Amino acid sequence: MTSALPLADALAGRLIVSCQAPPGDPMRDTGTLVRMALAARSGGAAAVRVNDPEVVAAAVATVGLPVIGLWKDGDDGVFITPTVRHALALVAAGAAVVAADATARPRPDGSTFAQLVEAVHAEGALVMADVSTLDEGREAARQGADFVGTTLSGYVPGSPAGTGPDLALVADLAAAVATPVIAEGRIATPDQAARALAAGAHSVVVGTAITAPTALTRLFARRLTA
Repeated sequence: MTSALPLADALAGRLIVSCQAPPGDPMRDTGTLVRMALAARSGGAAAVRVNDPEVVAAAVATVGLPVIGLWKDGDDGVFITPTVRHALALVAAGAAVVAADATARPRPDGSTFAQLVEAVHAEGALVMADVSTLDEGREAARQGADFVGTTLSGYVPGSPAGTGPDLALVADLAAAVATPVIAEGRIATPDQAARALAAGAHSVVVGTAITAPTALTRLFARRLTA
């Protein structure tokens, strides 16, 4: 896989680890998340995906891998890097790539995804479009996204919910757009990650299965008490 973007070439066929923790989780601490990212680097990750400008800045300063930054603000509708302001704060923190919701839902500041892309590109960074459907991915690519991720499939009304990764969407996007497609969402095993690449993904993001001890412990505990 080749691309006009040097970073895309560096990520081709590689693993990106999402180093995040939800509000209230004991792991939600900047130092802890940076150490998580360092562990991901030691394990062979090609990049990390982290939330919040403070964590982005710390990861950029410490980890030595490309950082895909996002800023989750709110808990309903568009909350992954919801505005141009959020996106530019991530660029200022050093993110090589800004990940942002690129679904068809309205953004809280009334801006468009295309405006966010333009603002981020003007500052010299790239954009990863988090989408939930084929049509959204096509539109994000048309609006200038540098990467298209399947991150939101199953989490937005109108996209298919499931327990595993949406490999059909990965394949459809890979066939429909020239933009590198990043498989993300509910990838729980190395075999699923490999299947995502086989389906046409340029790179694969894994989060919970690697970096979420609270969620993983809960799975085991619930199974033993079922």
